[in-house]
Amino acid sequence: MEKIEVGEVFTIGDEEQQEEVEVIATMTVDGQDYVAVAYVEDLHEDNEDEIEVFFLKVDEDGDFDVIESDEEYDQVADVFDEMLDEMEEEE
Repeated sequence: MEKIEVGEVFTIGDEEQQEEVEVIATMTVDGQDYVAVAYVEDLHEDNEDEIEVFFLKVDEDGDFDVIESDEEYDQVADVFDEMLDEMEEEE
């Protein structure tokens, strides 16, 4: 499986409801790969509301999986927040 890149768009959901999401960040935490994604529609709207970001685990086959524990989610969210802080400092 090719490496997942920031800016890639893909569809998630089930047969009844599917949504397009865009990868806004990739990260590795304790050797596990994750992506931060947001709904494409939210990213391209001209509003000042906060964009809902959520995280998915990338398995060894390059498929997406849910984060199952609060502890794991918190670790990933902390790394993402640090990435955002670093980006703001660079601006």
